Amino acid sequence: MTVVRGLREALLLLVIAVAVAALAAGVWVWLGGGAYTVRLGMGLMVVGALLGVTGDLTLSRIGTMEARAVFGSGPELEAAGGGRVLTGVGIFLFVGLPLILLGVLLVS
Repeated sequence: MTVVRGLREALLLLVIAVAVAALAAGVWVWLGGGAYTVRLGMGLMVVGALLGVTGDLTLSRIGTMEARAVFGSGPELEAAGGGRVLTGVGIFLFVGLPLILLGVLLVS
């Protein structure tokens, strides 16, 4: 069941990312002109790269690492992810990488 939940989460993230990239490409074409598919491909690559880099909670924990170390606390647990199933690697492999590859296909 965890696999199915992870795949559903990846699919939801993919749909949201494609919708955001499509909206951004539409606004970009509306404001500046150009080919929609090229703009969509570039947007998909940017969104995929951002999700690949910021997919887990590491960047949000950087701000509290020093304070936790000063008070003798260990690092925050991965379980504090708010009920997410996919880890950072899963988000990169199942969401970020397909978006980047689709963007490359659309641009070329």
